[in-house]
Amino acid sequence: MTATAALLADASAAVLPRAGVAYVHYLSFMVCFGALVLERRLIQPNPSKQDATLMVITDVVYGLAALALLVSGILRVLYFGQGSDFYTENPLFWWKVGLYLGVGGLSLYPTVTYILWAIPLRKGELPQVSEALAKRLAWILNIELVGFALVPLLATLMARGVGLPAA
Repeated sequence: MTATAALLADASAAVLPRAGVAYVHYLSFMVCFGALVLERRLIQPNPSKQDATLMVITDVVYGLAALALLVSGILRVLYFGQGSDFYTENPLFWWKVGLYLGVGGLSLYPTVTYILWAIPLRKGELPQVSEALAKRLAWILNIELVGFALVPLLATLMARGVGLPAA
């Protein structure tokens, strides 16, 4: 093996895991955001069986993607990112974490609601969704979307060193 080939092999061994974890992180963020957009688009009073079922499935996908986002984020901070000090010493990182947790907390209400929809759906019945409930869910989803839309802004600022203490 030539020196160049050995250098490339070493570089790819170091780069590929970092790139893979970053890719999972970005992809899971996009899936979360897309799922929220779809949920927001579908929410309405007394949905059809197809729409109600799609809402339940979409929320499961959202939950799995949010878990992948969390795990890949932790992996990036601890092993595959800029080093834990880069993140934990930056207040923007904590704002980003807070937004993620806030959106996650808000998503509990819709998730519990959709779980309750699964009960009549399994019996072949439609869930009863009042106009007030549909509006409440729409507002929560709107807030979640705004919160999630701010996360990449904070990430791009962090990547450029904004918020880090002066050296």
